[in-house]
Amino acid sequence: MAWASGQRLQDGKYTIEQELGEGGFGITYRARDNNGRKVVIKTLNDSVQRRSDFAKFQQDFLNEALRLARCSHPHIVRIDEVIQEGQLWGMVMEYIDGEDLASRIENKGALQEAEALRYIQQIGEALAVVHNNGLLHRDIKPQNIMLRSGKSEAVLIDFGIAREFTPNLTQTHTQMLSDGFAPIEQYDKRAKRGAYTDVYALAATLYSLLTGEVPTLAPLQAIGTPLEPPQQINPNISNRVNQAILKGMEVKAENRPQSVQAWLRLLKDHSVAPAILKPIPAPHQPVNPSPLPSVSHQSTQQLPPPPLQVQLISAVRADYRKLRDLLAASKWKEADEETAKQMLKVARRKKEGFLGNGDIDRFPCEDLRTIDQLWVKYSNGRFGFSVQKRIYKSLGGTRNYDDKIRESLGDCVGWRVNNSWLLMSELTFALNAPLGHLPYLYIFPSSCEGTLFCRVEACGL
Repeated sequence: MAWASGQRLQDGKYTIEQELGEGGFGITYRARDNNGRKVVIKTLNDSVQRRSDFAKFQQDFLNEALRLARCSHPHIVRIDEVIQEGQLWGMVMEYIDGEDLASRIENKGALQEAEALRYIQQIGEALAVVHNNGLLHRDIKPQNIMLRSGKSEAVLIDFGIAREFTPNLTQTHTQMLSDGFAPIEQYDKRAKRGAYTDVYALAATLYSLLTGEVPTLAPLQAIGTPLEPPQQINPNISNRVNQAILKGMEVKAENRPQSVQAWLRLLKDHSVAPAILKPIPAPHQPVNPSPLPSVSHQSTQQLPPPPLQVQLISAVRADYRKLRDLLAASKWKEADEETAKQMLKVARRKKEGFLGNGDIDRFPCEDLRTIDQLWVKYSNGRFGFSVQKRIYKSLGGTRNYDDKIRESLGDCVGWRVNNSWLLMSELTFALNAPLGHLPYLYIFPSSCEGTLFCRVEACGL
C-alpha cells in the first residue's frame, strides 16, 4: 500500500498531508518535513506494487531520481533526496506553490504571446540541459509545466518517462506518450529519436498555450488530417511565431529544427502582434483533445465532429440506452461489456460468444454507427471503433491479417506492453487510457480485426 494522510515517514522526518495526483505508475503527495517546510514526495502507486515485475519498476524509479539529479537548472524541479520506507522507495522534491499551465489555460483561457514565449524560453533552456545530459524528457506538455506563485517562472516537472538516447540511433523505447503533444516517432517503439522529439512537444505546448486547444494528433496528420495553423484559431499570434510552431511540429523529424536552441532562435525578434487585438475564439476543450474527424487516404478534409445528440438508431431494434447511460457516467468497463453484449445480440451470436468475418461483413451499419458515435461522444474523441480504425490504417493495416501490424496496433492503443499482451483485467478503464484503448475487441478473433476495421470504413465511420 502507498501512504495515507497523517502517516509519518523516515522516523517522523516527513508527514504526509494529502495526495496531489496519480498517474499510470506514480503517485505524489504533499508532505511537511520536521521543520514545517512543504515538500512533494513521489512513489510508485498501488497498481504497480501489485505487479509481478515490481522490482523493475523500482529500479526505473531510482533511475528517474538519478536523471533528475543530473539535470540541475532553475527551471527544472529540484530533487532533495531519495528515501526508502519499508520496501518502497520515495523521491523527495521541492514543493512548487502554484498551478500548472494546463490549469492556467483552463481557468483563464489562452495566454498572450509575450507571456507564453517567456515560459517557453525558460523551459527550452531547461530542456537544453536535459539534452546535454544525453536525455529526452518525452512528455513535454502544459500539465508538466508548473508556474511558481507570484512569479513569472515556469518549472519543468515529471521526468517519469525520460530516457537516455543517442541522436539518430534506432533504440527501443517504452511507448508512453501524451496525445496531441507527442511526435510521430513516439508511436513507434523502434523509431529514431533525438532532441527534435522534444522540440515537437515544446512547439505543440506553445500551440496550446496560445490557442487553448490541443493540436491534431501526429498519426492523424501523417495520414492526411491537416494541422490547423494556430494563427487561424488566434489571429493575435504573430506570423513569426505561427511559422515557428508549424516548423517545430513538422511530422517528419528531419524537417524540424534538430535542437531546442535552433527552434528557440526561430522565435526571437518575433513580429509585433496586430495593434488592434481581435477576439480569441473560446477553446472547445482547453486540456483534452477535441473529437477526432473522420479521415481517409483519399481526403484531407476535416469532417464535422459527431453530433451533440447521438440518435440511437438500430436496424434490428436493439436498445442502446443502457450503453449510452454507462458511457455518460464514465463507467468504461461496464460500457465495454455492454458493447460486446449488444453486438453479439445484433449479430445473433450470443451462444457462440464471438463474431467471425461473415458476421462482421453483415453487421448493420446503423448499429455500428450508433455504438461508435456513443463511444466517440462520451470519450471526447478518444475511444471508438473509428478511432481504432484510423490508427490501424495509419500502421498500414488491411483486411488481411498481419501479425506485425496487430502487434503495432496493440502497442499503440495500450493492449500490449513490453512485448506482452495484457489480460482484460489489466486494461485501463479510464479516460486517461491510450488513444483507441476502448472498446476492447475481445469478441473478435485476432484474425478478424482487419475485417472489422474495413467494415467500419465501409460504413463511413
